[in-house]
Amino acid sequence: MKVSIKTEFIPLDALLKYADILPSGGVTKILLAEGTVTVNDVQIHERRKKIYPGDIVSINWPSEELAIQLEVEKE
Repeated sequence: MKVSIKTEFIPLDALLKYADILPSGGVTKILLAEGTVTVNDVQIHERRKKIYPGDIVSINWPSEELAIQLEVEKE
């Protein structure tokens, strides 16, 4: 899934809410604590991690065997 942003970067929690992936920052915090979020194949634990165009964010929910991949691009 591609997500376009107009700014130089977007914080990870804002990106996930903007893309309608997660309903709140609380859910983001839980996923980060579980280690299921990666940016460019690097595990992330920072909720406010800056995501830039060209970055790829992946979320894997092990309990549901669901994976989402967001490719960020400049609008």
